[in-house]
Amino acid sequence: MAADDALSATIDPGTVHEMPDLAKVVRTFPVREGEKPWTVKEVRAIAEELALDIARLRVELTEADAELSALLRYSGDGAGDDQADSGSSALEREQELTLVNNTRDLLEQNVHALRRVGAAGFGTCETCGEPIGKARLQAFPRATLCVSCKARQERR
Repeated sequence: MAADDALSATIDPGTVHEMPDLAKVVRTFPVREGEKPWTVKEVRAIAEELALDIARLRVELTEADAELSALLRYSGDGAGDDQADSGSSALEREQELTLVNNTRDLLEQNVHALRRVGAAGFGTCETCGEPIGKARLQAFPRATLCVSCKARQERR
């Protein structure tokens, strides 16, 4: 299976737009000073990594949703449980809910990042418009902010 076919197979239709002809647009992707220009191979590698993460996260989300549903279904009214059992059950439900929400957020970040790959704005900070940096995107493909804007966001 070709890389493009593998990428398409891991993504539901409608999740992302069609990738443009990367050979035509890759030269327009910004890089930071001192970085080499993007290559089609590098951009495809980022897209494939994001697509694999999306597929993995969808499986994890399905499993976590099922686990949470089971916990909620069998939580009962607590009749016969002592306070420790009730507290333990509540904590387990809360942890599972947190896991589901975190997985859902991570999935949304990956889908958003994959939509940006190959589109106008790929590699550009969503806050300041400066290049995010090729090395940063290769290390963290979900990055949508440059290091300066991300640091400023985390200080808030």
